[in-house]
Amino acid sequence: MAVAVQLLRGAARSPPALALAAAAGRRALGSAPPGAAAGWGGRRAALAAAGALGGLGLGFWRRQQAAMAASEEDEKEEEELRQRFMAPPVSGLRELRRRRRELRSRMELLIMETQGEVCRALAALDPGAAFAVDTWERKEGGGGISCVLQDGEVFEKAGVNVSVVFGLLSEEAARQMRSRGKSLKAKDGKLPFCAMGVSSVIHPKNPHVPTMHFNYRYFEIEEADGTKQWWFGGGTDLTPTYLNEEDAVHFHKTLKEACDKHDLKLYPKYKKWCDDYFYIKHRGERRGIGGIFFDDVDSPSKEEVFQFVKSCAKAVVPCYVPIVKRHCHDSFTPEEKLWQQLRRGRYVEFNLVYDRGTKFGLLTPGSRIESILMSLPLTARWEYMHTPPESSREAEILEVLRNPKDWVH
Repeated sequence: MAVAVQLLRGAARSPPALALAAAAGRRALGSAPPGAAAGWGGRRAALAAAGALGGLGLGFWRRQQAAMAASEEDEKEEEELRQRFMAPPVSGLRELRRRRRELRSRMELLIMETQGEVCRALAALDPGAAFAVDTWERKEGGGGISCVLQDGEVFEKAGVNVSVVFGLLSEEAARQMRSRGKSLKAKDGKLPFCAMGVSSVIHPKNPHVPTMHFNYRYFEIEEADGTKQWWFGGGTDLTPTYLNEEDAVHFHKTLKEACDKHDLKLYPKYKKWCDDYFYIKHRGERRGIGGIFFDDVDSPSKEEVFQFVKSCAKAVVPCYVPIVKRHCHDSFTPEEKLWQQLRRGRYVEFNLVYDRGTKFGLLTPGSRIESILMSLPLTARWEYMHTPPESSREAEILEVLRNPKDWVH
């Protein structure tokens, strides 16, 4: 009986569930009538019952404690993610974490983190300016977050956008994709799709700091029979006003290192693709000195391509920010500023005439035009028949734009 008393005394110091179990054992001990022959056998049975109930109570209490700890850990993780993002995700943070193993959720988290990383890095370089953060919704499905800095000391205009849209693909957009070899089988003329990505264009004030663009995206389409086509696309490229070979080598070397982690063949393949893609056909020159570009990539596997895209996205800040730091306080002449404006005119020509992303955005119902045209500079210039002098620094960059170079070998 002393054992039973000790057990009951312990229950007073136990969690509520254990105390209830102990009380149940106490009732079991007192249930035998006075003088019953059960004796110690009855007491042992009662103690066993109390122990069993106590075990159940302890298990419940431990599960409760574990659930509370997990909840606290979830809240801590969510708060850390909020600190890294510029705004709440389009799909909602709880929903993304609930579906964290799905690739669509992982991709949305990646583009949100990339947006935050790049915005913080740029803001640190231009502390007198601030990003305007603009969240928007698309009535056909989805929405986005546009972050734009304008009229800073370092950046004339810098935009970093995230979009996550879904719904039915327009016939014009489907036609554009079929022209690239996509076999899309619609049901009653309808093609459900989901597209998400992060896109940025950064136009500095100083003509000795190059413009930089990057974009990483994921696309998914459901065909008539229910099968899903998916692919990734993206790239990072540099558009200098004046050629600085040290900058060019650093930029390309950083991107090559990101590619080489996955396959040594990727950088040369995507470097050439970039030079070919950013070709302004009517001018006979490239938009800039390239970088990497790829589209419609759906092999070797979804996970492997995602990991490659992640490496490229993580290379954005280290490939560009050191160049900005090196030149943002360089002196420049009015003539150099004029050349920058003329080169920006070429940038506008490419984006409005050839760029796939711009075309897709303009062809997608409910698109946000302000976000699509965020890539355009605040200022640009066109002069009739402008030709720089031979052997000038302006002529030097034109030669590279007409005949791309290998910067890493």
